[in-house]
Amino acid sequence: MNEHRGAPASGARGGVLEAGAGNSDAIILFAHGARDPRWSAPLQALVEAVQGRAGQASVRTAFLELQQPTLPEALQAAVAEGARRIHVVPVFWGRAGHVDHDLPPLLADFGARNPQVTVNVLPVLSELPGIMDFIAQVLARRVTL
Repeated sequence: MNEHRGAPASGARGGVLEAGAGNSDAIILFAHGARDPRWSAPLQALVEAVQGRAGQASVRTAFLELQQPTLPEALQAAVAEGARRIHVVPVFWGRAGHVDHDLPPLLADFGARNPQVTVNVLPVLSELPGIMDFIAQVLARRVTL
């Protein structure tokens, strides 16, 4: 898990579930974005699933491009709601590209403007413990039916 110290964005409300005002933790599911807004429906379902297990943390989406809110907007919205720890979850299969090249400068800018906020970057989906075995089991069951 990478840790950065934080900075701004601009308030956005799309894809947000709040467990309570003034939470000290926020979770941002950060995805690429797409021209077709239906693309983000599974991401919104993931927001709802995570919120059900996240206690008092607010959970929201953010997008690299093509959809709103952007990551800087979502980060700033979380800070405006009182977050002091923000967990960014890159909803990307692999690290290369956007996660390694586009995410660090966005977080560095945020950190420079919000040094009081800690930002943790979680692993990409393929690096989550147990995910490969889980997918392999599901696929094997589907193929053998």
